Amino acid sequence: MSEVPAAWRAAALAPPFAHGGPVGRARLKASESDFVVTERLGFGADGGEAHWLLKVEKRGCDTLAAARALARCAGVAPRDVGFAGLKDKVAVATQYFTMPARRGVAPPQGEAAAGVRVLEALPHSRKLRRGALAGNGFRIVLRDLEVDAGALDERLARIAAEGVPNYFGPQRFGRNGRNLDAVARFAAGERLPGGREPRAFVLSAARALIFNALLARRVADGSWARLLPGELVNLDGSGSFFAAEAIDAELAARLARFDVHPTGPLAGRGSGAGGVAGALESEVLAPFAALVDGLGAAGLRAQRRALRLRPEGLSAKQTDGALVLEFALPAGAYATVVVRELVTVADAPGEPDDD
Repeated sequence: MSEVPAAWRAAALAPPFAHGGPVGRARLKASESDFVVTERLGFGADGGEAHWLLKVEKRGCDTLAAARALARCAGVAPRDVGFAGLKDKVAVATQYFTMPARRGVAPPQGEAAAGVRVLEALPHSRKLRRGALAGNGFRIVLRDLEVDAGALDERLARIAAEGVPNYFGPQRFGRNGRNLDAVARFAAGERLPGGREPRAFVLSAARALIFNALLARRVADGSWARLLPGELVNLDGSGSFFAAEAIDAELAARLARFDVHPTGPLAGRGSGAGGVAGALESEVLAPFAALVDGLGAAGLRAQRRALRLRPEGLSAKQTDGALVLEFALPAGAYATVVVRELVTVADAPGEPDDD
């Protein structure tokens, strides 16, 4: 059995902080209602006849379980139920699903299963695909708060102004990092597990590990929020990026107003950054060469992900020994990476993604 290197666990589960470490302690997810997620698709039902677009509230179950429950209720195969992102099990999450429309058969309504309630069903033409969302809104209650109010206000202001590292959260690596064991076996040459979902979990965890390792290095050297020569630069709010051989005053100004961001690799087949950024990337990725090759052989093409993240509309209110946070994040970003820059939390790590 392949052993997971300590450096992998550090990058995945305990990467370096950007703002000097947490300023207090609190308890996360004391109850499901303390972690509320609202998915934002960025589009509505288009009136097509092929599918139903379902707005669903789920409590105490993960997205895959909710999809299976909806499939049973509607009499369709689980693979025919589409969704844009995975949401935490210990949460109240409102998200969207699609399922094929069948002539003369009404869509599910109300309670489809324990913890799964259909709020709305509208005609739509296409199946939802992974990643087809604009982002998520969060309302998070941190209980048993121990923090200096002044230090907390200062940290909140800094996060609002500078953002946080856009790490993949521990959810991506499974409970207690158990997906890293499968990644280590994959790197050692073992075959991927059978089944679409188990295979996808290993590949996504492998990519996330490599990205986190690169971002951790750039947090450690202070370059996570600035552009390096040769950087592949992300346009905010899009999957587009461009190469910047040199960093001029105009590009620096765009970085300062969060119009563009430095990026790191989502490894696969294809080239990476160049210049200074590329040299650093090559150095960090060298120990992951077998994993990068494996990802390419599995058919994944290289992509990019922004290194930094600024929560939209960040607000905080202290009440009765608790801190109530509200903010929105783009697709693929993790609320836990915002919280960790504020306080150390006690919770049950390793739940499904908030993306």
